[in-house]
Amino acid sequence: MAGGGPGIRGGPFGGGYMTEEEKANQPKVTPALLKRIFSYLKPYWKQLALVMFLIAVSAVLGLLPSILTGRIIDEGLIKQDMGKLVFYIVLSLVITLGASLIGVADTYINTWIAQHITYDMRNQMFRHLQKMSQRFFTNNNQGDIITRMTSDIGGVERVITSTFSSILSNSLTLIVALIAMYQRNWILATIGIVIVPLFTIPTRQAGKARWSMTQKSQACNDEINGILNETMSVSGQLLVKLFGKEKTEYNRYRSVNRKMIKLNIRESMAGRWFRVVLTTFTSIGPMLIYLGGGILMMKYDNNLTVGDISVMVALLGRMYIPVNSLLNIQVDWIRSMALFTRIFEYLDMPVEIKDKPDAVALPDAKGNITFEHVDFAYEEGKMILKDISFELKSGRSIAIVGPSGSGKSTIINLIPRLYDVSAGRVTFDGVDVRDIQLAALRDRVGVVSQETYLFNGTIRENLLYAKSDATEEEMIEVCKKANIYDFISAAENGLDTLVGNRGLKLSGGEKQRISIARLLLKDPTVFIFDEATSALDSISESKIQDAIDPIIQSRTSILIAHRLSTILAADEILVVQDGRIVERGNHKDLVGAGGVYQELYETQFSKGEKQEETGI
Repeated sequence: MAGGGPGIRGGPFGGGYMTEEEKANQPKVTPALLKRIFSYLKPYWKQLALVMFLIAVSAVLGLLPSILTGRIIDEGLIKQDMGKLVFYIVLSLVITLGASLIGVADTYINTWIAQHITYDMRNQMFRHLQKMSQRFFTNNNQGDIITRMTSDIGGVERVITSTFSSILSNSLTLIVALIAMYQRNWILATIGIVIVPLFTIPTRQAGKARWSMTQKSQACNDEINGILNETMSVSGQLLVKLFGKEKTEYNRYRSVNRKMIKLNIRESMAGRWFRVVLTTFTSIGPMLIYLGGGILMMKYDNNLTVGDISVMVALLGRMYIPVNSLLNIQVDWIRSMALFTRIFEYLDMPVEIKDKPDAVALPDAKGNITFEHVDFAYEEGKMILKDISFELKSGRSIAIVGPSGSGKSTIINLIPRLYDVSAGRVTFDGVDVRDIQLAALRDRVGVVSQETYLFNGTIRENLLYAKSDATEEEMIEVCKKANIYDFISAAENGLDTLVGNRGLKLSGGEKQRISIARLLLKDPTVFIFDEATSALDSISESKIQDAIDPIIQSRTSILIAHRLSTILAADEILVVQDGRIVERGNHKDLVGAGGVYQELYETQFSKGEKQEETGI
């Protein structure tokens, strides 16, 4: 459905109305869609058949106590037969208990089926999303992706346990009740059928009013959640405190909270007034049956008994809920179809980056990388890279510099196939990266980015993400090389120190050095450093530089950096502007050429840094 997740339920008068957005986006229900939905039920057809049988038995048994009421009255009370009175009462109780136990079994099996289907769908969705390219995650809202994975697929359980089973059980209950009523007396049964649809009038009116208030409550609740998300996050709380806005935010929260309270009271009272109307209205049907039955019994049909009339009233009462549910089932059905449509929309998205059937593994990778006349565009018609060509031989290093937005990071994203080229090709050891197995390619390429990501766990767990079977000695060794071991050894819990959500318990320099240690533990053939020191203070930058320098000297490396010493350490410098390589060479050749590099050199590097690192 458009909003993600199941529709609002509000008892017998909720869920009967759709939002304007839902009406505008009603899914087209086709045989192909239904076939696909039921394909998820196919593995559990035996359990499903058992559920349908139990629902049918439960529907029949559920009506028997109402039918036995006539026997209790006619044969037990009126004829004053104590034996039959006790027998029918005990039989009614046994049947009621049996129906309840069958209902428990039905609910368990139904829930078991629903849970296993959602388990299958979540696994399928997660596996599919893991295969999607980086373009998918940059173009789609993260909240929407999570909603499809959680609320939408979670709603499938309610569809199976509620919508599908409701259609079946209510239909069976209604059919059995109608048959039983017409067997008793067709005149009274007809009166009952006329009355039942009228019963839905107050239900739908009250439902419309409460639905409107529920929507307003939802909007208010969303506003409250928005305030909490903004002000209770680490960054949000820091901003509130620094600007002294505690009172302002409290007043904002209190205002919305008061609005929510008023809406909740109105919604509750709407339900109460509805029950008053409903109680009055539902008494009309039984009264008419009593009146019609009395006239028939007294003037026309001597065979009609008090028990028969009581059975008709009881069966009529049992018809109210199924009829109302079935009248509103169209909305639940549409929402259910919309739910599946949203899920299938994601599952049907093509996997852009995938292995070819004959993809190779490159068992003896050397790390020779070549760009051959590469063009690339994130969106058609908006070229980011234009005719990029260069070669990086194994054991050497290249630095890529250029203005912000010139395409530097895009170049390195093409190497591990986070994206595929629009034209030209990128080769790894002479093989087009599109012809290499993705797992093998990415195993041989390691990246340290400017925005370091650490999982919410310990330092050890984050390191083991690179190599799950790494020994303690191996982790200590890479931490020393990354210039972070002194910090870890000084910490109370050492490698088992918690880093916090996204590494918030660590400084930027500490996170970056842990990410370098993680990369060293992975031990790729090619090392890529994407602005690894740009957002750090000079001390942290120096420590990270000390960790990077030995890697540059000994391993195949690509660097996007603003620090002059890093650029000087590279074997070749590529200058990128507007998606093109406009200059290339070493520092000495480029710094006096009067081009883009000299301009960057003059504007990005301080006079003191020049003197320190070049002796100028």
